[in-house]
Amino acid sequence: MSTSNRVAWISSSDPPDAFPDIENAMREPDGLLAAGGDLSSPRLLAAYGRGIFPWFDDGQPILWWSPDPRCVMIPGDFYVSRRLKRDLRQSAALIRFNYRFDEVIRSCAEPRMTQQGTWITANMISSYCQLHEEGWAHSIEIWQDDALVGGLYGLAIGSVFFGESMFSRQDNASKYALLALSSHLHDRSFELIDCQVASQHLLTLGATMMPRQKFSRILQSGCEPPSRFTDWPDSPLPVAKIGPV
Repeated sequence: MSTSNRVAWISSSDPPDAFPDIENAMREPDGLLAAGGDLSSPRLLAAYGRGIFPWFDDGQPILWWSPDPRCVMIPGDFYVSRRLKRDLRQSAALIRFNYRFDEVIRSCAEPRMTQQGTWITANMISSYCQLHEEGWAHSIEIWQDDALVGGLYGLAIGSVFFGESMFSRQDNASKYALLALSSHLHDRSFELIDCQVASQHLLTLGATMMPRQKFSRILQSGCEPPSRFTDWPDSPLPVAKIGPV
């Protein structure tokens, strides 16, 4: 395996695909590959298709990452506990797709008790809203009594969904959104949901760790050539109707 002790610098004038090979990513911190560039749609699409994503704080240059192993979820593998099954049946919430993308990403950017600040900067919000306008970025939203109570957003390229962030203002709301996404993409033969970096929460929901080389091979077949995914429900769906595949 090839690794590097130096971070490659990308100029905003470099071609959108001017990324180093992901096998050159650093081991510590895990996956740091490059810095610089911009958050233009062509560069972001080129990055995701190569297994690279931006993650940085305000005041830092744009940092590009490709950790090894990669946290992923196979569509349909969401784990529904007995308690969550009960809560699903009793829920009066609705699922909407791409209804208020801007509200979802701004909600994901709000400060949380478990972290200081946010990595979803104003520039990130602007860039991903642009990707949404172009048909690449999507939101899965949970609504209760006409209020947005949870959801997630990410990019769909070919047969891979690249999850970015999720939030919850009500118990289980983000779980409902991820379950709805997993079920919907399973029914449409998606290969992967990229979860980027592992957390105990994601692992308990059915996510798993995949070697970066295997992840990269799936992207080569699933994201080339890049294509938009448009098969989303137009009408709200009851949360109580979703369940394990």
